[in-house]
Amino acid sequence: MSTYVIGDVQGCLSDLLEMMEVVAFDPARDRIWLTGDLVNRGEDSAGVLRWCLQHDAQVSVVLGNHDLHLLAVAEGFVPSHHKDTLSEILAAPDREVLLDWLRRQPLLYREGDNLMVHAGLLPSWSLELAEALAGELQQTLSGPHWRTFLAGMYGNEPRIWSAALRGQERLRLIANVLTRTRYLNADGGMDFKQKGPPVSAPMELIPWFNFPGRASLGARVFFGHWSALGLLLREDVVALDTGCLWGGGLTAFRLEDGQLFRVSCLARHDAASAHA
Repeated sequence: MSTYVIGDVQGCLSDLLEMMEVVAFDPARDRIWLTGDLVNRGEDSAGVLRWCLQHDAQVSVVLGNHDLHLLAVAEGFVPSHHKDTLSEILAAPDREVLLDWLRRQPLLYREGDNLMVHAGLLPSWSLELAEALAGELQQTLSGPHWRTFLAGMYGNEPRIWSAALRGQERLRLIANVLTRTRYLNADGGMDFKQKGPPVSAPMELIPWFNFPGRASLGARVFFGHWSALGLLLREDVVALDTGCLWGGGLTAFRLEDGQLFRVSCLARHDAASAHA
């Protein structure tokens, strides 16, 4: 049995299927972890969701910002962006099956000392607190008030965690941490303006995984979301968004021995455009 953790697919079904050939994926014994952003900007987002549904017993995913965006667009809370490629899902005969499956997926997945989120964690969040807060949001998305959350999901505030937060502000912060975080200010608050690599960031900004005294040390955190960061391999964090959508590659990390696998992706977008 092998477990393969794969970076952001973003609707690039052909590259995902090629990766399955590269790793010789066997549904009878192997497992796939996907770091979120299953959909959007690629050529076949509906196909990616259908593949995940077909292999639901073998696939573990976490939701990313593009996945949440799809849910909000589908409910009419925000318009589709001009770069979005969600129309096939929205017009699909199995639309409701796909969307219902998607919104019931977790925002954090953990097995022992290995943990997966789409974007990151706050420095004050222990592993247990992160799991609990992700569970709050998953419960909301799976429950009767999921539309209320999606309607008020967008926004950058609050930027700093407080246990006193309640209601929509609490849920929005949890979603932003798990699906949008890259950089933090010295006070631990999130910065959403900078998307580039750390070498080009202002000195006062700190990549979330480099924040001093991070309480989530003790687990190896797998994440995607940050294609400008690219592949990062450390004992405590593994970043796997290697920009397949932008003509880079799709990367898989085998959990059992750390072996890497890569599929070169065709450039479907101008590589100089802003990273998602």
